[in-house]
Amino acid sequence: MTVPACEAAALRIENESLRLELARVTAAGRDAHLRQLSFLATIAHELRNPLMPLRLAALMLDGARNDDVAYAKHQATIKGQVAQITRLIGDLLEGSSIGAGKFRLERKLLDVGTVLDRVAETCQLSMDTRHQHFSVKRDPGALMVLGDAARLTQVFGNLLENSSRYTPEGGEISLSAATVGDCVVIAVKDNGIGITAQALPHVFDIFVRDARATMVNEIGLGVGLSVVRELVKAHEGGVVAHCAGEDAGSEFIVRLPIALANTRLSAVVQ
Repeated sequence: MTVPACEAAALRIENESLRLELARVTAAGRDAHLRQLSFLATIAHELRNPLMPLRLAALMLDGARNDDVAYAKHQATIKGQVAQITRLIGDLLEGSSIGAGKFRLERKLLDVGTVLDRVAETCQLSMDTRHQHFSVKRDPGALMVLGDAARLTQVFGNLLENSSRYTPEGGEISLSAATVGDCVVIAVKDNGIGITAQALPHVFDIFVRDARATMVNEIGLGVGLSVVRELVKAHEGGVVAHCAGEDAGSEFIVRLPIALANTRLSAVVQ
């Protein structure tokens, strides 16, 4: 093959490579645009849902001033719908903060076991209303980590609330904590609806929800687990999700490094 022919062949190969790359980038851009449109539609739907009962309760409030029972009922409706809107906006703010890496940790030497005890006590109430069986098992003694108590409360609160939300009435949920090697390993396990094989690799992606989970519970933007992952990473730990299949329950395992004797007593991460 002559030199010009070789150059022409190389040019054709390069052009084909550029064409394929352009097609890939175009497809990725199209997919991102579709996800953005879908996300905006979800936001509009989620924010619109509470507005109708909120509006109706507000209109009926004046007419119920002489009826204590009806007045209290309308007040409760307004408070509940405002709380739902507040939570959705909070999810959006959390999502944007996590995505931009703008969150602050104040890490101190603490016993993560005490954090788990408080979270378990708080979540027990909602589980009781669903007649779910909740068990807690952890190693005796302190489980010392360098952590932000408020953020760790958020991590394990999110995981337990998710388990309760996607576990049917009468289902089982467990929280366990143990020292394994140089880590404290905390597991949240349930026998709920599980996670589909398609959704499992993306379960920690922001604004992504399993379609089956959405059918069971429409509320939510797919932010909570992404926040969990980023907060655990900020604690120099890791989190993984396991599921054997649909209706086989799920398990989320968090690993946090043990605070050694020479660990600094406090640290601020921003």
